[in-house]
Formats: sequence, structure tokens, C-alpha cells
Amino acid sequence: MKPKGVNRVVIAVKDLNRAMDTYSMLLGATFHDVSAGSAQYGVRAAISWDAGIELCAPIPGKNSYVEQIIARQGEGLMGAVFCVDDVEEAHARAKNMGVSVLTSLDYDQKTIDEQLGGRFKKYKWYMLNAADLHGVGAIIAQIEPK
Repeated sequence: MKPKGVNRVVIAVKDLNRAMDTYSMLLGATFHDVSAGSAQYGVRAAISWDAGIELCAPIPGKNSYVEQIIARQGEGLMGAVFCVDDVEEAHARAKNMGVSVLTSLDYDQKTIDEQLGGRFKKYKWYMLNAADLHGVGAIIAQIEPK
């Protein structure tokens, strides 16, 4: 397995639209709403592939992980998405180290086409427990462009 670098940072925000406006004005970033895939986790989300930013805002009343983070520490950096060439090997390494997985995601091509604009041929990740990783909310991912 080889690391491929940081795909994006993940930022917890209270107001998704306001945060998108802020980073669009500051960086000239273009955001793509990916809330269809994140609503099951109680959040709305938008990703700027060009700026390497994912913004996550809690859906009111869902008691999401993002809502808990904002309540505990306020808005801000929540974690990072680290890409590897073999996410299953990275997942096995995490398990062997005793790092727990909070949730995972594996999109088929139809979902990639519908929710991510068809820009990838593989999009799979595991969200790891920050408590096991020195407080860093890490997602290990295999994201392969078309």
C-alpha cells in the first residue's frame, strides 16, 4: 500500500451555505453539494474538489457527529481525508493497530455518477475513530479518477 496524499480537509460548520460563500469568496473555490450521500449521517455536506475542502453542517434535530463536535469545540477543522492506493490494506492495518472504524462508504458507479458528478471510477472510504489517532479525525480513502 502506498499513500497518495491528503485529498481534502473536513471542516465542521453551523451554516453550510454561509461557509460555502466564505470559502468561495476567499479562495475562488467551487463547491458541489454532496448532501444526498451524507444525510444518512445527519449532515449536509459540500466538497470543493479544486480547493481540497469538505464542509459539513449538522441537520437540526439529528444529533449527528458533526453537531456533537460543534457543541464540544465549536466550528473548525474536523479531520482530513487521506488517500491510499489500496484502502482495504489500510483498513486491515488500522484494525491490526486497534484503530476502530466509525463508519464506511463504498459508492457503486451509479451513485458516483449521481452524487459525485461521475468524476471517479472508485470512491470508497473508512472513517476512523479520532480517539485512536491522537485526536485526528481521519478518513482513509481510495478515490480513483476516471
